[in-house]
Amino acid sequence: MTQTVTQKIMALNGAEAIAEAMRQINPDVVASYPITPQTIIVERFSEFVADGLVDTEFVAAESEHSALSASIGAAAAGGRSMTATSSQGFALMWEMLYIAAGMRLPIVMAVANRALSGPINIHCDHSDSMGGRDSGWIQLYSENVQEAYDNTIQAIKIGEHQNVRLPVMVCMDGFTTSHAVERIDVLDDNAVKKFVGEYHIDHPLLDVDQAVTYGPLALPEYYFEIKMQQIEAMTNAKPVIEQVSKAYGSISGRSYGLVEPYNMEKAELAIVILGSTAGTAKSLLDDLNDPRLGLLKIRTFRPFPTEEIAANLRKCKAVAVLDRAASFGSIGGPVFSEVRAALYDEPKRPQIVNYIYGLGGRDTTTDMLKTVYDDLDTVAKTGKPDPVQRFLGLRDD
Repeated sequence: MTQTVTQKIMALNGAEAIAEAMRQINPDVVASYPITPQTIIVERFSEFVADGLVDTEFVAAESEHSALSASIGAAAAGGRSMTATSSQGFALMWEMLYIAAGMRLPIVMAVANRALSGPINIHCDHSDSMGGRDSGWIQLYSENVQEAYDNTIQAIKIGEHQNVRLPVMVCMDGFTTSHAVERIDVLDDNAVKKFVGEYHIDHPLLDVDQAVTYGPLALPEYYFEIKMQQIEAMTNAKPVIEQVSKAYGSISGRSYGLVEPYNMEKAELAIVILGSTAGTAKSLLDDLNDPRLGLLKIRTFRPFPTEEIAANLRKCKAVAVLDRAASFGSIGGPVFSEVRAALYDEPKRPQIVNYIYGLGGRDTTTDMLKTVYDDLDTVAKTGKPDPVQRFLGLRDD
């Protein structure tokens, strides 16, 4: 069994931590365009390039659409390719998200989650990455700076796995995580280099002896089967994510699964959440010290951990799913809809309610989360999840 390697303690914000992971990965190409609150990632990485600490070709593109286009070209040519974005930049590269996934190129992209305009807002919610949840990218959500660093390193190995070959988003909450300085443990450079290994593509675009085509026209005779291959790859990603997490844990001492249950052993009332607010909920649960109250953090939103969610929630009496993104015209947010569907076939499923929270960066406090558990207690006793969709922290004036 691999021994845990020596690690150094650093004080970094989330953006710097991802840039540090990128330095250790030493990708062949990084193409990006600055946008708040992602800018620090590529700004810091460009300093590594200028100082000769990496061998990376850094492409300062003229837009996010161009940045992902350049990343796609680099990956197709046979290079390990990375990028980063937020909000409107994510929206601008929308077309290319599907192309990267459809070409089965394992690009890793850091997303510093930020609300979408209009109106203009530079603070956190999940409307950007949630909008791309069906673009064919794996999505990992980070609770804190340490997890953002760890997820970035693991994302390389997940996306490049022969049974997967899909692009990966590493998401972290804008400002809350991207700009908050925390104490983290950073692996030795050689340990990261050994863990991610060398990148090899079977059919690089620049192999003139074995000519291949990327981005061909696929009419009805072939398109469906190509999409089916993507579906199968996303299904294959679930065990790969768990395998990579186990391998990473053996060198770092930190293992991450598809979900993280917290105080769920005897929980009757549970909150389901992803991102930094999971840390707020953990703090509340530690203070309350009530075995009836639990938390289920979703780390991997794509592929969606249906079985793991059902296994953790089926014994609960009432569940609140918190969404930091609205799904306009729907009965609930995107996380709620999928969690509810995951529990549909359970013979005795809990009552489920949805809370939209934190839009545009609005703070979510432990007191607010305490009201959610209080509401769940009422729902469990009455058996009436009415209304199904609620709003946490919304002013009533």
